[in-house]
This record gives sequence, C-alpha cells and structure tokens, in this order.
Amino acid sequence: MTKLPSEQEMDIVHIQGLLPHRYPFLLVDRIIELEENVRVVGLKNVTVNEPFFEGHFPGQPIMPGVLLLEVMAQVGGILARKSALGKGRPTVFLTGVEKAKFRRPVVPGDQLRVEVQVLRRKVPFWKMGGKILVDDGVVCEAEMTALVREDSPSE
Repeated sequence: MTKLPSEQEMDIVHIQGLLPHRYPFLLVDRIIELEENVRVVGLKNVTVNEPFFEGHFPGQPIMPGVLLLEVMAQVGGILARKSALGKGRPTVFLTGVEKAKFRRPVVPGDQLRVEVQVLRRKVPFWKMGGKILVDDGVVCEAEMTALVREDSPSE
C-alpha cells in the first residue's frame, strides 16, 4: 500500500465526520494511508498544550499509556468506519486490549505514527494489531478487539 495522495489524506475535518470524539479527546490529526479492511496509518502531533500534561507529570510531561492505546483505538475506529459494509453511520466500540507494551515515554514534540492492521474479522467483531512509532522506533504496541455495529442510523 502506498501513501495517500495529499488531496486524499484525511484532515481533521474529515476525521471529525468519522469519529464522535471531540476536543480534548479527539487524538488523531491526520490519516495518511488507508486500505479498507486491511490497514490504516494515522498521525498525532503531541504538544505541550495537551491538557493531560498538566498533571502527568508536572516538570516531566509524559503522555499516559492509556491515551496511547486510545490513539491507536481511534485510528482503528477510522479503519472500521471506512470499511463497514452496512448503510448509515456504523458505531465502533472498543471491547478489549491485549498484549499492550510500552517501549519508551512519549513527550511533547513527538509525532506519533499510528499503524493499525486487521488481524481477523468476523462480523460484528474485529481484531486489530497496532503499533505507534516515533522517529521509526516503536513506543507502544497492542492488539485490540472492537464491536462494529453497522446498523446505526445515518445522521
């Protein structure tokens, strides 16, 4: 799979049309690669202005691991939403996280490259594997399961 042409990349406005999350909990800035039912790559720019840095940790800002998993889940949710077979607006619910590993801290100034691929799919359940990289080094990886309810009414 190749990178999406810049005119096909998903910016924040497009992402907001796919995910129900909003500030301060929308944690995906851009989608740069997408192959429906197979794989997606998203970006998250980590800035010192993120509200969680105020308390995690004062004087030594580190992005919480649970939020790294949330970034991964949101990118996986975009893949599931774009791949859904039903009509309307499918809803994606994270149902499990396994084999989560955190390799190094994420700090302000890092750009997260979030890669998620489908491992198995048996409607309505999806199993996805994901990893987050900073400067080509893995900082987090996990397997996630999700329930994709494709019968949600369109808005």
